[in-house]
Amino acid sequence: MHSELPAAPGTRMPEHHVAISERGSFAYATCSCGWYSPARRSRDLARREGAGHLADSGREPE
Repeated sequence: MHSELPAAPGTRMPEHHVAISERGSFAYATCSCGWYSPARRSRDLARREGAGHLADSGREPE
């Protein structure tokens, strides 16, 4: 599991940039912080899960 804590004192927290990726008939959301969603057949569900991750981290979907 990815930790949200910085690696060393004085370093910044990771930015959150979510992207939707596809592998075959499955789509999944990944974030630059290391978070990822389960693979879904529904691209819309993968997008909603990515938006939910951004909301949980305090960011707005782009």
